[in-house]
Amino acid sequence: MDRVTTSVQIVHAQHCNGAAKGRLFGGQLMAWIDVIAGVAARRFTKSAVTTACVDNLNFLKPAYLGDTIVQEAMVTWTGRTSLEVRVDTFVEKLSGEKDLINRAYLVFVALDDSDQPMAVPHYEPETDAEKAEYAMAVERRRIRLARR
Repeated sequence: MDRVTTSVQIVHAQHCNGAAKGRLFGGQLMAWIDVIAGVAARRFTKSAVTTACVDNLNFLKPAYLGDTIVQEAMVTWTGRTSLEVRVDTFVEKLSGEKDLINRAYLVFVALDDSDQPMAVPHYEPETDAEKAEYAMAVERRRIRLARR
């Protein structure tokens, strides 16, 4: 079952913020995050999905015109009809070294052919890192539900 998706972009002039010359516009990065997370969710569920929420989005460092942006999206948790996807965004240097600039968590709902929520495949974490991420996803879900 596909659980990880990777995407690569190069920051071009049309991706930059007019107020901060040569700096990647945060809204552009958010759009790229939503796309890659949606692709990861679709691949995992083998169905259409819709974004239910962007749970957490942290801008850690900027990216600039000409930077190579690498994004890695992975499923971190599944419920009955929803799933959480984490997206890590890096600036990749010419040496291949990556610097984390953004981490985001998004929740998607799987949809059937009638656009109604449908069951998602179960995700069972295997490694210690996956188990820790899953436990944190459960806590994020608890907080989201408490805010409703």
